[in-house]
Amino acid sequence: MPIAGKFITFEGGEGAGKSTQLRRLAEQLTASGSVVRGLREPGGTAFGERMREVLKQPGAAIAPAAEALLFAACRAQLVAEVIAPALAAGEVVLCDRFVDSTVAYQSGGRGLDRALVESANRLACGPLRPDLTVLLDLEPAKGLGRAAVRDRGQADRFEILGDAFHRAVRDLYHQLAREEPGRFLVVDAARPPDAVAADIWHEIARRFR
Repeated sequence: MPIAGKFITFEGGEGAGKSTQLRRLAEQLTASGSVVRGLREPGGTAFGERMREVLKQPGAAIAPAAEALLFAACRAQLVAEVIAPALAAGEVVLCDRFVDSTVAYQSGGRGLDRALVESANRLACGPLRPDLTVLLDLEPAKGLGRAAVRDRGQADRFEILGDAFHRAVRDLYHQLAREEPGRFLVVDAARPPDAVAADIWHEIARRFR
């Protein structure tokens, strides 16, 4: 039975398998008759893809506050141009990262005031919130090892940051999940992809069918 008009986000640290699990869920939902839109952040629009190159570029000198505001600006464009119209049309929107990434990375990792980061994102998103957020939880060292293999050693601006940064990101993700247990599904991403995908599909069926 298809589902419609739901917004599902995938969160987690580097190498947690977000894009893989998003793709697998999109295939399962499409096979069940749902109309699915897969997106990534930053990206999904012409503006967002240009900013993605800037934000990911190793060696780019971007102040933490500027970084957070650029993510929010990309998100505002994505919501207005793609996400809101797709949801209104009854599509299921799957997004690789959303607001929680900015809170975890720019507040947890960079140390910016969380209330200010969240305020910028309320401006970007308006009342839009995910119906479900899948947090793929993975020890940072393992995730960074996966990312290094995936990227053939070409690490981006965030992958090159130290262990303390990525542990702080993971800690804040856990805090967000504790604060909103009704929105989050926390999945052990150290397991085989098939097991992870099965847990996600079970939750989709439980919540939306």
